[in-house]
Amino acid sequence: MLYDNIAVKDGRLFFAGSDTVKLAEKYGTPLYLMDEQKIRQNCRAYRTALESCACPGSYAVYASKACSFAGIYKIIAEEGLGADVVSPGEIFTAKKAGFPMERAYFQGNNKTDGDIAFAIDCGVGYFVCDNFEEIDALDRIAGEKGVKQKILLRVTPGIDPHTYDEVSTGKVDSKFGIAIETGQALEAVRLIMQKNNLVFEGIHCHVGSMVFDSDVFLRAADVMLGFVAEVKKVFDYQLKTLDLGGGYGVKYYQDQGEIDIPANIRQVAAHVAARSEDLGMPAPSLRLEPGRSIVADAGITLYTVGSVKKITGYKNYVSVDGGMTDNPRYALYGSRYTVYTANKAVFSDGITADLVGRCCESGDIIQPGVKFPADIGRGDTVAVLTTGAYNYSMASNYNRIPRPPIVILNRGGERIAVKRETLEDLVMNDL
Repeated sequence: MLYDNIAVKDGRLFFAGSDTVKLAEKYGTPLYLMDEQKIRQNCRAYRTALESCACPGSYAVYASKACSFAGIYKIIAEEGLGADVVSPGEIFTAKKAGFPMERAYFQGNNKTDGDIAFAIDCGVGYFVCDNFEEIDALDRIAGEKGVKQKILLRVTPGIDPHTYDEVSTGKVDSKFGIAIETGQALEAVRLIMQKNNLVFEGIHCHVGSMVFDSDVFLRAADVMLGFVAEVKKVFDYQLKTLDLGGGYGVKYYQDQGEIDIPANIRQVAAHVAARSEDLGMPAPSLRLEPGRSIVADAGITLYTVGSVKKITGYKNYVSVDGGMTDNPRYALYGSRYTVYTANKAVFSDGITADLVGRCCESGDIIQPGVKFPADIGRGDTVAVLTTGAYNYSMASNYNRIPRPPIVILNRGGERIAVKRETLEDLVMNDL
């Protein structure tokens, strides 16, 4: 099976020990399911590896954009992770959930004055400053509030992660961060040094997503540590924190590669320690920002088939009651998924069809070329695996379709973490 929390019993698909067909009947579809034990297992893989081999004070920071709702912040807080937040909405959700905000890192390339003031008032521990204007604004607003705000400076190391352009963020010409190569990052440091209300803790980069080995992190670490050394030389100021961002990939289909994340973390930590020693400076504490690799394999989505359309001599379509509103990733990136017919998980005779949604868009495709049982029909349950990341968080109300609920599974028990939206919810803000 794709992951150890997936099984087939008596021809039905089980997830996190629960019968998905029964869950679909109980809660309706579309339905997001999340495996709490898998989330915790993934958190602990990062925490244990960083605690055992990186500089003291190192820890992982969960990238909220992967999946943000109150329940996830409670879990990551209990597991000792920080939280990477990119908007007032994520900040508010984390704070509402009781997350310790001193371990929150506020990212983003365009923080408004209102965003900055709100984040400071919420007690956000760190701002990851992206540009010159933000440095000026943050210093001004922090001064008005009588706060000394800790910051990291986001820089671009000029690393190509060899991944999708859409999720590549470490190149010199990225919209994120300030380039080291052009000399502008050093000028940003000079500006920070002139400020009275900023506490300069370290530097940050993010080189991309769906990375399956540590080469890109090792190359980024070399550039970043070289910059730390340059800051020390020019300003006689020793930075304490190095944030290498996130990006480790997960397995979406059977023949895709896998990665031993703890082994790769140990490799990165050893490299940072050795390179720091070569540069004659103390190794900084590390931050990594996993998002997808914390929640992706902890989630699946269930749908109910509404129709099967067979166009003789051309192709087939299996239409379900969800679609690009709850999973836009194929439409955006051409993302591949593993798909099961949950109530007919074992079959001999099959058909190949595109799994499509209910939206009024030809591009509303969840996954093309899926193998289904020959007798698939209205009322059958379809499961799309590895949907814990960037499904709920990217869901929309396009065509005025309510968003699905999230049900968290844990050792045979279950609880609703996010309620299903209603039609009344859709017009709540309409005047």
